[in-house]
Amino acid sequence: MKNNRNGLRNNSLFYIIIFILLILATSWFVGGQGSSATENLTSNEFITQLRDNKVEKFSLQPSNGVYKVSGTLKRAEKQKSSNNNLSLFGKNSGQTSSSKQFSATVLPNDASLNQISQAAQKTKTQMNTHEESQNGMWLNLAITVVPFLIFFFFLYSMMSQAGQGGGGAGKIMSFGKSQTKPVDPKKNKVRFSDVAGAEEEKQELVEVVDFLRDPRKYLALGARIPSGVLLEGPPGTGKTLLARAVAGEAKVPFYSISGSDFVEMFVGVGASRVRDLFTNAKKNAPAIIFIDEIDAIGRQRGNGKTGGGNDEREQTLNQLLVEMDGFTGKEGIIVIAATNRSDVLDPALLRPGRFDRKILVGQPDVKGREAILRVHAKNKPLAEDVDLKVIAQQTPGFVGADLENVLNEGALVAAERNKTKIDAADIDEAEDRVIAGPAKKDRIISPEERKMVAYHEAGHAIIGVVLSDSRVVRKVTIIPRGRAGGYAIMLPKEDQNLLTKKDLMEQVAGLMGGRTAEEIIFHSQSSGASNDFEQATQIARAMVTEYGMSERLGMTQLEKGGAPVGAYGQPNYSQETATIIDDEVRKILDEAHKTAIDIIQSHREQHKAIAEALLKYETLDERQILSLYNTGKMPVNNQEEFPSEKASTFEEAKKIAQLRDEKKQAKEGHNFDPSAPLETPSEKSDQQSDPNQKNDDQPTTSDDNENNDKD
Repeated sequence: MKNNRNGLRNNSLFYIIIFILLILATSWFVGGQGSSATENLTSNEFITQLRDNKVEKFSLQPSNGVYKVSGTLKRAEKQKSSNNNLSLFGKNSGQTSSSKQFSATVLPNDASLNQISQAAQKTKTQMNTHEESQNGMWLNLAITVVPFLIFFFFLYSMMSQAGQGGGGAGKIMSFGKSQTKPVDPKKNKVRFSDVAGAEEEKQELVEVVDFLRDPRKYLALGARIPSGVLLEGPPGTGKTLLARAVAGEAKVPFYSISGSDFVEMFVGVGASRVRDLFTNAKKNAPAIIFIDEIDAIGRQRGNGKTGGGNDEREQTLNQLLVEMDGFTGKEGIIVIAATNRSDVLDPALLRPGRFDRKILVGQPDVKGREAILRVHAKNKPLAEDVDLKVIAQQTPGFVGADLENVLNEGALVAAERNKTKIDAADIDEAEDRVIAGPAKKDRIISPEERKMVAYHEAGHAIIGVVLSDSRVVRKVTIIPRGRAGGYAIMLPKEDQNLLTKKDLMEQVAGLMGGRTAEEIIFHSQSSGASNDFEQATQIARAMVTEYGMSERLGMTQLEKGGAPVGAYGQPNYSQETATIIDDEVRKILDEAHKTAIDIIQSHREQHKAIAEALLKYETLDERQILSLYNTGKMPVNNQEEFPSEKASTFEEAKKIAQLRDEKKQAKEGHNFDPSAPLETPSEKSDQQSDPNQKNDDQPTTSDDNENNDKD
């Protein structure tokens, strides 16, 4: 109901209706009721009624050069008024009325006044006289002016609403004002302990918090704190949350705005909003300004334009450059920006003095994913069979937003199944939902198609088991999800920063396993392998054009992110080179196809066993697949591959940063033992609880995304 009322107030028709109702009400009370309750007499009619002793009492009052007479008749008389007056309500005021009250106007001459005085004395009628009222002129002026003031007020309100695009800001000339209000430091409850999976990033921001807390020790040494910090990373990695945590730890106001909020259809509005934002921040200094998606206004100027640089976006960027360059370090203002496209930002924005510190907020490693899961699992009742360490191992490439979505989907699944706790089956179903969408269990599939899907997915599985140096098959299913009739999930054994040519060739061969199985078993080809070819072609093309893994083309980068490297998106290579690229991509795909044929032909029995198990059970996990492949028992390995990690607080992150600096200084002084591990407080506690556990994993940023084969 609240939104509906706001929508009505923001509508121009609402103000027009209110204005008309006010005018009608004024007409009713001022004119309509007065004319119906009082009879208007001429001066002669009044004197005649007075002489005939029909007047009970009356009064005289000077007003604007005449005498106004108002009084009461002894008996009400019926009289029909003029037909020329039509009220605003559509009623004819010329109708028969009956009233004792009357009014009249008498000219201020002695003859008329004498006649009235003599008639009143003769009939002994009560006569009162009053002085001229001083409020009459103001009353007439108010009746004339007030409707116009009301009209202009509603007109002003409508223009204000239109100027703000229907919003509630309410000022007609506030286009250039920034509508961003600072978050009260007392209401900002986000701390470093709420940000998991970004321990090194928090350590980089420790000195920013220290400067905002106590800038005097930095200024006393002549130090200039970075005026801008650029957080770069994929979507969902927690860049905004990290900026809020810095403001929460420093206990300063936090201004948050998106880059697109600066740009409007009116030229100069963005630049004006930038000026207003920085002016307000300086008034509340020390403060943090957070600009999300800064690439909306920070793109490189003049890129692909022929008409000069008078674009609204460029004016906004120029103003931002001026405001950031004007910092002297004493204002206590730090700008934190976030983007996932730092390659398109203007070089002037990235130079020292503006965004002179760049922090990569990448995908979390397996330890970081476990810490993120622990943060999001605080308010969720988990069953005893839920192991967050295992979930972290099963979700490489997932960022914080993905992991939060997995736990939320798990809670929804548990609620649908009327459970009081979230168990491992709910989490497993949630992972499948996030990866491939909800299951289509009611979809009708013919037995022939179901059999083909089973052997197709078994082809992926058998190649994944044989080529298991870098990747393992976690799950295979023939339950339809989304657009896929079935899928196989193959994950890396461990977090990878680098991919070798062998790793990529194994991925392509695994993707070719489905179509190869169809050709060998059914001697036919289906459309279910279209997504396999899409992923395989992307990998093969990246090997040729980006990674320099082609013998004919050598170590040259011809494309980046799937787009040609060249001016204005045009390729900088010839048509002959494009033909060679196509040939090399086809060569890689053909080699992977041949590898898949050899593996499936040499493992026909294992392939058949996995396919028949899929037809019976529909879903197989890693242990079941390996058991079918080896036709024996599954070896048990309970050794933990990495220590647990929790999100560190600001004090812990600061202590770790100091220890890192001390060990770096000791290393430069040749007093450093490179074999000594750098322990975090969480790792130290874990090692104390399990003294036999090895800690060989170091925090890394995984760039390897999960290979989800959707058929």
